[in-house]
Amino acid sequence: MCSSAMSQMSPYTHKKKKNMRRRKSSLLFLRVQRPTVVQRPTVVQRLAVSSATAHVSLSDPTLERHFKGHRDAVTGVDFSSNMKQIATGSMDSCVMIWNMKPQMRAYRFDGHKDAVTFVQFSPSGHLVASASRDKTVRLWVPSMKAESTAFRAHTATVRSVNFSSDGQTLVTASDDKTIKVWTVHRQKFLFSLNQHINWVRCAKFSPDDRLIVSSSDDKTIKLWDKNSRDCIHSFYEHAGYANHVDFHPSGTCIAASSTDNSVKVWDIRSHKMLQHYQVHSGVVNSLSFHPAGNFLITASSDSTMKILDLVEGKLLYTLHGHQGPVTCVAFSRTGEYFASGGSDEQVMVWKSNFDLADCSDGVRMQHKTTSSLQTPPASSTAHPPCSSHPSVLRSQASGPSEHFNGHDSHTAARTQTSSRSGSHSRATHSHTYRNPSTSSASTHQTQTQGLSQHSPQVQTQSQALDGGVPPGLASTLEHIIGQLDILTQTVSILEQRLTLTEDKLKECLENQMEIGLHLQRREEA
Repeated sequence: MCSSAMSQMSPYTHKKKKNMRRRKSSLLFLRVQRPTVVQRPTVVQRLAVSSATAHVSLSDPTLERHFKGHRDAVTGVDFSSNMKQIATGSMDSCVMIWNMKPQMRAYRFDGHKDAVTFVQFSPSGHLVASASRDKTVRLWVPSMKAESTAFRAHTATVRSVNFSSDGQTLVTASDDKTIKVWTVHRQKFLFSLNQHINWVRCAKFSPDDRLIVSSSDDKTIKLWDKNSRDCIHSFYEHAGYANHVDFHPSGTCIAASSTDNSVKVWDIRSHKMLQHYQVHSGVVNSLSFHPAGNFLITASSDSTMKILDLVEGKLLYTLHGHQGPVTCVAFSRTGEYFASGGSDEQVMVWKSNFDLADCSDGVRMQHKTTSSLQTPPASSTAHPPCSSHPSVLRSQASGPSEHFNGHDSHTAARTQTSSRSGSHSRATHSHTYRNPSTSSASTHQTQTQGLSQHSPQVQTQSQALDGGVPPGLASTLEHIIGQLDILTQTVSILEQRLTLTEDKLKECLENQMEIGLHLQRREEA
């Protein structure tokens, strides 16, 4: 009786156990899924490409540090030449200098009476220029004293400010529809460029300082000759206007970020569009070229940054971190780091990682590294990577939106897959997820070989440097460099004060002459 009862109950118990196993497996699945929802920054998405056999030569960018001190959206960001400081501007009308060393305090500079729209370090790193809605440009010494000189640059909001490569001149763009060029040390107005018929959003010098490029709300991007002050060419935007524009490090191309959610690369010699990227779902606010010229990073109101491979003409990474629009982005002078700012009032510093060979060899090896990563014709060695791959550009021109949107539409799915099955590495306040199945096409295989050829030399150099300099000597040298920086800043301040004194003396002499002439006329009358 008992055995028969048990035999009758056994299918039920078996079914019950099976259901319990299913519940446990579903609970286990939920437990595995839950950590993939990352509240704090950041998730880095590596987009998979077609080949399943090639090995990935690039490493994912990682968030190194993030700063919070602004009280409103961050509008501009830039690195100093020695990588010790980062300058940012904000809608809170402040300029802040962040020190890369964790124990060093940040400096807050209050001087502008309205929102700061743009900031940039001088090439030497001894000055920071800021543009503002208060119609002025300020030159700051990035130290604790927060000394600055201001000059009324325009009759409306100043949108951007840019140093020439020699640090002697400034170019400014404004809502008064003009572009103006100034001397740095005397803040003396040199000349104005006046052909735009709407607000001018951005103006930049070319690497050789012979040209100026500007973008405006009149839907044009204009190329100017600095010496003749003539407009050489106008590029036309049909759907939107370009709110940021910059020169490729080689000086032969320009890239523009547009309000129509696109990024375009133009050849300034042939005046033809080389590449057109439709990778964002929001307005593209800012962009920055990697110093080696192989990569371009973009910041958008869709709360993402995108890293574009200009050699292959495709999207490499989508970076999430900011809560809301990403308003500005900039590579460091070596390309080893890049920084971003957003409407969430945060400043994030990222380590590039994806171009270790270029970063280690330095910008001085720009053309050699470029040629080692690709196989262009001999005649195009000095050209930027985008002009050395006409086949890639032709395929893009035929259907750029289909090519890139196809990758972008699978971004979320790939993120979940990679976070469940990929390797997990931590950075400061960040989680980096990478899918080990991510692979690259045959073109990436040649890039891997090029990078692997460079890497032993880089390792040998770094080992020699680490082993050859004693820690005591290194700290002494660093102290001497710091003292030299202080001396240079002091000389710069003295020069500015002398300039102000000269200007005041000149005004006094002119006033005396006017008074003398006035008295002479009265005596004659």
